[in-house]
Amino acid sequence: MDHDIVISGGGIAGLTAATAFANAGFDVLCLDPAPPVTSRDAQNADLRSTAFLQPAQRFLEDTGLWARLAEHAMPLQVMRIVDAGGAEPEPRVTHDFNASDISELPFGWNLPNWLLRRELSAHLDTLPNVTFRPGTGTTSLFTREAEARVGLSDGTRVKTRLVIAADGRNSPMRTAAGIDVATTRFGQKAMAFAVTHPIPHGNVSTEIHRTGGPFTLVPLPDFEGRPSSAIVWMEEGPKADALMALEPEAFEAAMSERSCHLFGPLSLASRRTLWPIISQEAENLTGQRLALVAEAAHVVPPIGAQGLNMSLKDISTLLDLATARPEDLGSQSMLDQYARARRTDIRARVAGITALNRISMVSTPTLRDLRAKGLDALYSVKPLRKTLMQLGLGARG
Repeated sequence: MDHDIVISGGGIAGLTAATAFANAGFDVLCLDPAPPVTSRDAQNADLRSTAFLQPAQRFLEDTGLWARLAEHAMPLQVMRIVDAGGAEPEPRVTHDFNASDISELPFGWNLPNWLLRRELSAHLDTLPNVTFRPGTGTTSLFTREAEARVGLSDGTRVKTRLVIAADGRNSPMRTAAGIDVATTRFGQKAMAFAVTHPIPHGNVSTEIHRTGGPFTLVPLPDFEGRPSSAIVWMEEGPKADALMALEPEAFEAAMSERSCHLFGPLSLASRRTLWPIISQEAENLTGQRLALVAEAAHVVPPIGAQGLNMSLKDISTLLDLATARPEDLGSQSMLDQYARARRTDIRARVAGITALNRISMVSTPTLRDLRAKGLDALYSVKPLRKTLMQLGLGARG
């Protein structure tokens, strides 16, 4: 056998999985067709950010990664939900969900995606039993009861006990295994970029609802001496395309208005990127000698910081099973246990976030009024509010 585990995909999930399994003593090969973009100003840099919620942070700590990431992380103490669905784009309902209601720790910690890939790939270089081969992708999969053979883009083939597909929503390993997906398209796109603003964010993540989808500001460290936030702005596709076509000054005016001027005038602090919004769920989480994780298994709209946190739960579940019985690595019994452990939670969260996204998109005044009243009702009942926060962290349910 060439390796215990082959991981297809060198994004945040794939690099984290490589670290976790190598740290547990397995021999790991991690592959990705493109080298990771690890500079903020690089042309293909991922300018989105990731909030690691409490369970995800604990997992990163257990795998030895958090010590490397902590100094770059911005704590998220308060999640602020703002409904601005009135006649004018101004707050009419504002509620703060404070982590202190349920924990002594923040809800989570936010880091830019490009920085995560930089730190994760650098950390792999310190581990003796993991090989990271950026620039080499996976192209084919042949499995038997005792092993899998993975074809690589350089024409070679490797043998392994387990293949982990962390290779995205268009996963080549999932396709090679013949696993279908169910996809929901919302007709939305998300613009992602960084801004500076004169009013400090105070470690508050702010989600502003009007139409088309939420406008979310997530705290970042100061940039060039000014408070800074990462923004994900979701809109109907044609409107997003039109906004992306605006000159920077006009775009800054539009985003400042959409933010209800809560942080003063917003100034672009990065280039703008555009992403299609879908939800997607693989019909099966496993194949012979294959486990799907992260976006190969599930895709959700960027609401409530659920996406990568679901992905890390996939990885931690798989790791627990592998370390409990290393001799069964990649066996059908192990993979069946993984599917049973993750299926219910994935289905519930994909369905829940899909529903929340549809609510966030409503445009008629009546439905926007109902959304505002619903937010008031959820917030006003303290036990319900605390339960919702715990569910969001993955601590219950």
